[in-house]
Amino acid sequence: MDKTIELVNNIKDIQAMPSVIVKALNIMKKPTANMKELGDIVMFDQSLTIKFLALVNSAYYGFSQQISSINIALSLLGMTKVKNIIVAVAMKPMMSNAGDKELWKHSMRVACGCEYLANLTKIMDSDEAFISGFIHDVGKIVLHKTNDKMYAKVISLVEEGGDILTLEKKYFDSDHVRTGSLLAKRWQLPILLSNIISYHHAPSLSSVPVPCNLVCFVDKIVQTNFNSSAIDKDFAKTMGIDEEDFEDLRKAILQKSEVLIAELS
Repeated sequence: MDKTIELVNNIKDIQAMPSVIVKALNIMKKPTANMKELGDIVMFDQSLTIKFLALVNSAYYGFSQQISSINIALSLLGMTKVKNIIVAVAMKPMMSNAGDKELWKHSMRVACGCEYLANLTKIMDSDEAFISGFIHDVGKIVLHKTNDKMYAKVISLVEEGGDILTLEKKYFDSDHVRTGSLLAKRWQLPILLSNIISYHHAPSLSSVPVPCNLVCFVDKIVQTNFNSSAIDKDFAKTMGIDEEDFEDLRKAILQKSEVLIAELS
């Protein structure tokens, strides 16, 4: 773990989680949490206000009427969805700077896919599924910021069929699971999210295997070099999904996620 600590400590601009996320998470932790407190975070940030109004009027949620009030928009989405979107928007600069926007886009695709499947199969809460999918690869920020050219080489080798954790270990003497786990601890993330970050490549080792399996499944299905042989067929069956459905499912997730990516970009 020493090398991981060194890597994280050397990246000064990710030592702290963006303040807007800290505020949102702290509000959600309170037993007396209410929409007004969360709404104030949005309404005092012009960029967030614009994004929320665009999102609530988009095809992603498909509300029948045009929404022009931020209060109505937030009430329609609900507290957890509002918190999730705040996290996704606030993390975008950090992830984009550490991956030429592709890390953020991939995280959004996994988030949307997890939410979609949670709604479809009821395997877990869909709002928790979204944030679980979004946060899973946060450790990659550290590796990319440490040496972006070297990490680009890792990604290139992964696209040729290499194992990402093996390659990260070879070039960085650590991997995105370890760096992400350390960030989760420093940011005091909830147990669910810490587990997702730590075990999305090894769900059976997690104390919450179902969410980790879901993230692992979607992570693989949205990959550019998608390979059905890499998918856990047994877990897919627990969701009622057969191998012949994988391609259609992949298309549905990518199509849905591109709507959200466009609105939040």
